[in-house]
This record gives sequence, C-alpha cells and structure tokens, in this order.
Amino acid sequence: MAMDGILNINKPTGITSFGVVAIVKRLCGEKRVGHAGTLDPAATGVLPVCIGQGTRVIEFLMDTTKAYRAEIELGVSTDTYDAEGKVTAQGDASSVTRAQLDVALASFYGEIQQVPPMYSALKHEGRPLYDLAREGAEVELKSRAVTIHKLELIDFQPCSVTIEVVCSKGTYIRSIAHDLGRMLGCGAHLKSLIRTRCGIFDIKDSVSVPRLEEAFKAGTWQQLLYPIDSVLGDLPSVVVSDEKTRDIKNGKPLVLENTPGEKLERRRAYTTDGRFIGVLRFSPEEQTWHPEKVFLGSGPVLKQV
Repeated sequence: MAMDGILNINKPTGITSFGVVAIVKRLCGEKRVGHAGTLDPAATGVLPVCIGQGTRVIEFLMDTTKAYRAEIELGVSTDTYDAEGKVTAQGDASSVTRAQLDVALASFYGEIQQVPPMYSALKHEGRPLYDLAREGAEVELKSRAVTIHKLELIDFQPCSVTIEVVCSKGTYIRSIAHDLGRMLGCGAHLKSLIRTRCGIFDIKDSVSVPRLEEAFKAGTWQQLLYPIDSVLGDLPSVVVSDEKTRDIKNGKPLVLENTPGEKLERRRAYTTDGRFIGVLRFSPEEQTWHPEKVFLGSGPVLKQV
C-alpha cells in the first residue's frame, strides 16, 4: 500500500520534532520521513510530518504561515528566551499597564526585523548556534525580516501575557517574548507555546502520538494521511493528456494553453483520471512548462478524521 502523504501530528511537550519523525519512521517502516517546521522540545502543537514522496513538498509547507498561542512571563529574562534557559535578569513587572502592553505589542505588526535567539538551530559557519552558545562563543547575530500578520492579546494578568500570533516562516516567538520584555523594561521570556496552525493543518484536526500508534496497530493509519497535493492548493491546476503525462514523467518541457506570459508561475498537473502527476514551472524565456517535481504513481489518498 502507498506510504505517500502528510500526517498532521500534535507534538507533545518534552520531545524534539526529530523525535516525532523517528517515531513515525519506526511505525511505518518508511525511510523517507521528514517534518515541516521545527518546534522546540517544550512547545506543543501542529507538526506536519511528510512520508514517502510527501517529503518532496516540505519546502512548500515551510513557506506557509503559522499560528501560535504563546504565554509570556514578564519580569524574568533567560539566555534561551524561554523557560528552559538560565535566568539572566529579573525586573519588576508589577507596574506594567494594559496601555503600555498595547503600545509595545503594536510595534510587532507587519514586516519587522527580528534577531533570532542564540540558542537556535540556525547555523553560523556550518555549526548550529546552540552549540556555539553552549561553548560560550560570541557571535554577532544578524536581524532577519519576518512578517507578523496578526498579533492579538488574549489575556493579561500580573506578570503574565497570553497572545495569539499569525506569522511568516522564520519567526521566533521566543524573540518576540524577549523583545517585549525589553520594550517594557522588565524583561520577559516565553513560558509556553502551542502551534495552532501550519498552512492548511489546524490543531483541531491533529492526531496525538498515542492515537497514531493505535491507528498503526489497527492498520488504519493511512486514513489519517493527507494527499500530497493538499498542501499545494494555492497553485493553479491543469489536466494534461496522456501524451503530456508521458512527457512530464520523462522530464520533457511542454506547451500548455493560457500560458501566463512573462509571469513566473507554477501549476499542479493531473492526469485525465484525476491522479496528481507533478508540479510544473513556467519558463518565460522558452514559453514552456518544465516538470519541477514529478510524483510517479502518486494517486489520490483518502483521509478520514
């Protein structure tokens, strides 16, 4: 049976994202398994795990927006910007007002420059930053442009703030917590984090690791798989003839009607019987479509929740 698709897993706390991947590998016996977007061990929530040919669309999942619910503790700063780190400073957060908080949070809207945490998986000269941080190395971290599409204050209690954030890829919620504490002058760190959405995958539809293990024992786990093309809904689709299907499988460029002129574009390609065959990319110079990703033998995968 086919082992190509995507699982929407609710990652538990205390395990790494790669740890979840290892569990899925063990359960399904497929070597090609990968996740789309790392969650810190203490974080929970949506972790898309791609299996088989599904690993070839990870890049599309990585580019999607994410949504989080974060609890931030005011008055305490840590070296990792979260509750797992060592306390580096303490401040008085008792005088922070709702008005001050609203002003500070408003500064995060839109495209911002964000400095990632030193304790992160980003690499500097080929080495993860967290390894360098543990060695006490000093690295000048460069800011990166990220986009905050939505930031809503959910709850404000003395020394505790809960927010919901919708953001672009590459956004560190830990850095938002740290920067918020700095703006308020009292320090802060991320106390807890839940990813509630990653692209099309919502936490309401996610499956826990125990439930996934039960589904494997019962032989029903494939009913939890999402089709590979489900994450490519933003791409226009095209149905190709049997002849063009053979061209795509052989990696040959082809001509399609209604080409987009000079605009660079991708399309999802389907056979006449509705089977997903691949992703095509348009070449303005050649005015032809090139098979960018071909999914040989990939067919519809039914998912039942």
